[in-house]
Amino acid sequence: MAKPQQQSQESKKMSLVAEGNEAFPAIVEEMIGRTGKFGEVTQVKCRILQGPDRGKTMRRNVKGPIRIKDVLMLRETQIEARRLKTKIGRGGFA
Repeated sequence: MAKPQQQSQESKKMSLVAEGNEAFPAIVEEMIGRTGKFGEVTQVKCRILQGPDRGKTMRRNVKGPIRIKDVLMLRETQIEARRLKTKIGRGGFA
């Protein structure tokens, strides 16, 4: 009988990550900037529409063409992208 309880605790932990083909929709609210070695990745701020983290705003990296109000399908909603480092060149203002 201890085995079903253990499985239920593990299933609660795994419910935060999409299983199989399950994905959570998120809508793009803001374009933060470009990143990647050649600027091929866009960092965006998106709001999760469904799932356990519904309503949460998070930063994600997206490869390919993207616009505001596009819907992303996220396989997991726990890991957030690192902030972009701002580079201030000569004569730039902070």
